[in-house]
Amino acid sequence: MNDHHILLHEPPLSLKHEKLAQLLATEQNILIVQDLDGVCMGLVKDPLTRVISLDYVKATGAFDGHFYVLTNGEHIGKRGVNKIIEKAAGDEAIVKAEGWYLPGLAAGGVQWQDRYGRVSHPGVSDAELAFLETVPKRIETAIRQVFDRYPNALDSNTLEICIQSAVLDNKASPTANLNAFYERLSDRIDIYAALQKRLQTLVEELISEANAQGLNDSFFVHYAPNLGRNDRGLEILRPAKEGDSGTTDFQFMLRGAIKEAGVLALLNRYYFHRTGTYPLGEDFSVRQAPKTHSELLQLVADNFDAEIMPIIIGVGDTVNSTAQLEGDRLVVRRGGSDRNFLQLIQDIDKTFNKGNIVVYIDSSDGEVKNRKPLKLGTDPETQTTIVLEGPGDPKDTEDPLILNVVFPGGYQDYTTVFQAAAKERL
Repeated sequence: MNDHHILLHEPPLSLKHEKLAQLLATEQNILIVQDLDGVCMGLVKDPLTRVISLDYVKATGAFDGHFYVLTNGEHIGKRGVNKIIEKAAGDEAIVKAEGWYLPGLAAGGVQWQDRYGRVSHPGVSDAELAFLETVPKRIETAIRQVFDRYPNALDSNTLEICIQSAVLDNKASPTANLNAFYERLSDRIDIYAALQKRLQTLVEELISEANAQGLNDSFFVHYAPNLGRNDRGLEILRPAKEGDSGTTDFQFMLRGAIKEAGVLALLNRYYFHRTGTYPLGEDFSVRQAPKTHSELLQLVADNFDAEIMPIIIGVGDTVNSTAQLEGDRLVVRRGGSDRNFLQLIQDIDKTFNKGNIVVYIDSSDGEVKNRKPLKLGTDPETQTTIVLEGPGDPKDTEDPLILNVVFPGGYQDYTTVFQAAAKERL
């Protein structure tokens, strides 16, 4: 390994942000793959209230061709990130003219956008988009059905406000976001849990209906946060309990729209940017990617030139694990919507040995209270701050995902370091 990649010689959970900044500023062959919510802007209960720093947005331009977002949210629509950027700039025309849109993959990997806001949906059919268009109304109906059973839980005005916040009419990934409901029902967890259960039933019904319409294997459900996957590969709902909202986001998504497959699609574009050819073909999309972690790794190993492979820096904020005794056996469940794409980036390095880096942003200080904060302490020898405990369960001692660099100060600290590196890179 090149000695320049000193970050990996640090112990995990490193706070050496200046080393990360140096790498971002000076290394030419890098690829930053970054989540959005909680990473470069605060986590909020209502997506319509999200705010992004225009200085950060402009800084991404210093990494043109070396920076892509990878998010389960969307670029477009009234709740898309593009609207947030346009609001920060105060003028949609200048955002388009200057190329201030964030390039990369949204909706888990099926919505591509370049810096100038040109959007496409690689590998998605018109029939699939038409089915997705019907989902938001179904979500609203399901929510109303729950409150028909609990007519005194919320007054009518509050219910309408919460529904407006909860039904995300995204084009490629319609979603129910229950943060506003949890805020008002956290002291009546039984009603909130009933809402979780009804939405779980709804998304299962939608999958069955799509299959009946000939859209077999077109869709899947992403729960955020979740408890990992079961033996059939389906994500496990995280039930609410006292002081923990559990799963707040029920995302109805296109099959193949998983972040780890998005890493391959972005690498494919990165190689084209560098060489003029696509290792996986010009028409490759996440929907063509293999399903398993080992197959994804093999596809990279078989098709990507090691000489051109960049240092990949994966940045996310949603990683968790739980460990509990079931009988005399410790059962560990690992989840989080960023876990698998970060793990893939880490494991690609086992083949290419470039010094890939996993960066974790602590987003527990946002409005959404379902994240475990990093536990900080003081090194007795150096009297400097160190991280004593990561975001997972301390009983989960064999988590394969290594968080190389962490930001306990959240997105504010990360974007400050990113912007400083961008100025140096220019």
